Amino acid sequence: MPSTSRLLVVAALLAGVAVYASLESSAATGPGFIRITDRQFGYTRVDVGPRGLSPGDQEIIFDMLFNRKITPKPIGSARFLCTFMGELVASGTVHYRQFYDLAIVGGTRLYNDARGTLTIIRTTSAPRPIREQLYFRLAG
Repeated sequence: MPSTSRLLVVAALLAGVAVYASLESSAATGPGFIRITDRQFGYTRVDVGPRGLSPGDQEIIFDMLFNRKITPKPIGSARFLCTFMGELVASGTVHYRQFYDLAIVGGTRLYNDARGTLTIIRTTSAPRPIREQLYFRLAG
């Protein structure tokens, strides 16, 4: 995964930990800053396409999270599954395969800062071949 993308994922994770910590505290006095560090304990690269980096390849990363000012032991963990995609990237959870929305979270080249939603509607009822309509709504 490109270092910028990994840094953004880690920053988002850290922001989530900070928000969660502030919600659980009864002594919160206002905005604050929590600094934690991570240490990578596992890394696997899966090359599924042509040899070398190509769409569909994956990186599986396992990190432990630390706050050495509180305890020398890990305070949590982070797991990353990074799949190398094409130029436009959508992410989310699918609960019902007939109709679902995903967040457009970026991309490469022309779609570097892309944001919006991707709505997918299945148009067939048989398991194979699956046919779907995809609607991209890019935010201005």
